[in-house]
Amino acid sequence: MTTFRSNGKLLITGEYVVLDGAISLALPTKFGQSLTVEKASRSGLYWKAYNNKNEIWLDLFFEIDEIVSKPNTSSSSKTDSEEANLLKILQTAHSLNPDLLQEANGLKVTTNLDFPKNWGLGTSSTLINNIAQWFKIDAYKLLALTFGGSGYDIAAAQHNNAFTYELSNEISNILNVSFDPVFKDELFFVHLNQKQNSRESIQHYRAQSKADLQNNISKISGLTSQFLTCGSLKEFELLIKIHETIISQIINTPKVQSELFPDFSGAVKSLGGWGGDFVLATGKEDAKDYFTKKGYNTIIPFTEMAL
Repeated sequence: MTTFRSNGKLLITGEYVVLDGAISLALPTKFGQSLTVEKASRSGLYWKAYNNKNEIWLDLFFEIDEIVSKPNTSSSSKTDSEEANLLKILQTAHSLNPDLLQEANGLKVTTNLDFPKNWGLGTSSTLINNIAQWFKIDAYKLLALTFGGSGYDIAAAQHNNAFTYELSNEISNILNVSFDPVFKDELFFVHLNQKQNSRESIQHYRAQSKADLQNNISKISGLTSQFLTCGSLKEFELLIKIHETIISQIINTPKVQSELFPDFSGAVKSLGGWGGDFVLATGKEDAKDYFTKKGYNTIIPFTEMAL
């Protein structure tokens, strides 16, 4: 029996423009996903996925022949999206390392999430990184051939500390950094009670005008450096507001604070795709009461989220 584990992710700066080379700040999370592989007594691949409450949310069976078929050419009649996506990932992983399943007969694979699926911390990226570890292949390549994206979430899956991420000519430049603000006790993450589809967010971004994009990328890269060095909460809140204004203009979408929390005294910043998942908020304990009174009950302090 072999077990692999990957960390979840949060993108603190550079959402959307990370795709076009902005230097962005990412945090691996204490929450993640594990994958265990063991031999099965019967032929085929038996797949069970458990959520954070130890409940099965996916219970599948694949013939080994289905996986060793070329991606997208399997004669399988499976149409469920979760099942089809998983099959595509496995087929692609096999194409990158055909030797792993060469002598496989029966396999049992079990995955376990540390966090609710709708949190947006990387159910897919942690899965891809775990499968890449299992197949001994490049996780970035597996991502590119399946879901796509900047790859920062794969970097988060593999790192145990904060880092900056820059995508340049399809090469991931990763620099480990220290992100331990003296005011971290006044930072917390609030879940917006809905899941944001990353691929739809990317499509929306790609559809927007790219006027002045390079200038804005330079501004976001500069803000990332300032996020790492600022020494006061007041300065941090100002950086949030500037960052939100730039991204709002790029993607032609209102800022989350303007839309949902206009009377909040602190600052609120979207993380990743706008419109769902977690936001970063600032303030003392009483600030959290503001969100619970509005029905946002999943509130996680910075120190309990960041790895």
